[in-house]
Amino acid sequence: MSESAIKGILDVATEKIRAMVDADTIIGAPVTLPNDITILPISRISFGFASGGSDLPSKSGTPMFGGGAGAGVSVVPTAFLIVKGTDVRLLPIVSHPDSTDKLLSAAPDLIDRIADLFKK
Repeated sequence: MSESAIKGILDVATEKIRAMVDADTIIGAPVTLPNDITILPISRISFGFASGGSDLPSKSGTPMFGGGAGAGVSVVPTAFLIVKGTDVRLLPIVSHPDSTDKLLSAAPDLIDRIADLFKK
């Protein structure tokens, strides 16, 4: 397998993730209001990354390589930090979980139940 090809794929994917997610994404730009009030948005970031590659057979004898990479990023606002003079408050955003959140939270219990069925 071509080490430089895999390294190139990983380098490009990692650089793209860095461009999408930085400290300014997690704690947003402050919004200044009259009366000495500053509001900072706070977000939760999650991301996934996958890459792979393989040498491919070639009739010409020239080494061939195929590979790819992908990434996904989720940015969810979670709270606002409100600063007024020396008073600091955290105002959480209450969200209703969607079906994906419910499925992911139920997955461990479901796996345990299936494992118990196979043990019996």
